[in-house]
Amino acid sequence: MMPVRTLSTALLLSGALGLAGCAVGPNYRPPAVSEVAKQPFKEGASTVAVSTAQASSKWWELYSDPVLSRLINDAFRYNTDIRVAAANLRLARAQLSEARAGRLPTTNLSTSYSRQRVGADQLGPATGGSATGSGSDHSDFYFYQAGFDASYEVDVFGRVSRSVEAARADAQSTEATLEGVRISIAAQVAQSYADACGAAMQADVARETASLEANTRDLTQRLLDAGRGTQRDVDQANILVEQANAQVPGFEAERRAQLYALATLTGRPPADIDADASACRIVPKVKTQIPIGDGAALLARRPDVRAAERKLAADTARIGVATASLFPSVSLLGSVSLGAPKIGNIGKSASFGYSLGPLISWTFPNFSVARAKIRQARAGSDVSLAEYEGTILTALRETEQALARYAAALDQNAALARATASAESAANQTKQRFDSGRDNFLDLLVAEQNRAAARQALAQSDTNVANLQVSLFKALGGGWEGAPPVLDTPPPAVGGDQTKPPNGM
Repeated sequence: MMPVRTLSTALLLSGALGLAGCAVGPNYRPPAVSEVAKQPFKEGASTVAVSTAQASSKWWELYSDPVLSRLINDAFRYNTDIRVAAANLRLARAQLSEARAGRLPTTNLSTSYSRQRVGADQLGPATGGSATGSGSDHSDFYFYQAGFDASYEVDVFGRVSRSVEAARADAQSTEATLEGVRISIAAQVAQSYADACGAAMQADVARETASLEANTRDLTQRLLDAGRGTQRDVDQANILVEQANAQVPGFEAERRAQLYALATLTGRPPADIDADASACRIVPKVKTQIPIGDGAALLARRPDVRAAERKLAADTARIGVATASLFPSVSLLGSVSLGAPKIGNIGKSASFGYSLGPLISWTFPNFSVARAKIRQARAGSDVSLAEYEGTILTALRETEQALARYAAALDQNAALARATASAESAANQTKQRFDSGRDNFLDLLVAEQNRAAARQALAQSDTNVANLQVSLFKALGGGWEGAPPVLDTPPPAVGGDQTKPPNGM
């Protein structure tokens, strides 16, 4: 029959192990999302430029522009913000590994050697005042010892499991944050590229306009020299030429500024301008319908929504961590030791000793402080819940706004294209009528001004359409899937100052 003491110890151990995994604190369940949020986008039905097909993961490929695709891939590899986010993810995963290590036993290995002396009086009167029998008042000897200790915390109230749960959710939230940074950087690259191309295109339009205006000015000068017209007509024509010329430096400066931005976005010094990007002079366009999906797909795809949901899960788990501090901790302790006065006796049965047993410790915390920490954890969870719900609303709002602005920009662009065609035709007809003497110089001047204004407005509108397309892609949340690995090595140089305009201005 098992002794009573042994039986009680076994019951205690089995009870502790049976309680393990009964974690205190709330069990996390993802909040339900309103069915309204999962429906098709309201603004999606207002423009034929989009479709309800699943949104594209690599949306920049819709532009069919290899330079843009290369720049975004370079940014994914070398951008410093992405590298920071990737390092934060490695940190979060290391912290998760640390939390998981709490499920493993703690061990300690020790060895010692000592020279010891025991006085005869310490041995008691039975020795006759002599430890050696030779009348000596002490005994000297060596002692060799080796030991192995182990302790394992039985996670009765779930402190360790809740800590692991929180750390895992933190790592998942950090991973989603990295994906969000990738989306943001891809959008910045695309917008800077479109702005650089658009500025170059507007500078070219200004140069072409100045050339046309110069032809009119030269004609006016010849008419003046022939005795027709006035010096005022020549001066007014020259005003249009110089106004067009005055626009070029501003557009060129903006082009260079965006090229510098592209260099830093791809992890390069600003002066390391990409030659292919510098050569772009036409704003990239998407010539097909943009797939946008629906609200349900959006919320599943947007990294900021997933990051907020994982943060809520982590903060919910921390309620359990705080609650577990109210309860005692249960550990299993064990040790094995070898000790002998002669090193040759180490390992013999007479040198062997061990101990095994449970340890229940309760520090009796300041319960007011402990309960205050629990309330803090619950409040933190409530904050995360509100942030999660707010992130959902923000994702839906940004998408609807981007769709509305994109549709309006397309309508405006189409109207400006028609206006430019009409202004071009009117200017050509007025020029012919002026040459034949049927229209006066004022009519020609007005027609030239209208053409210049229409051309610049259309060029600006093309850039605006591209920017709003990118804003829509960013709101849809795609672009992080299948991203190339982040590299800590410097990017290859693309070299050369390619910021000079074609005519050296």
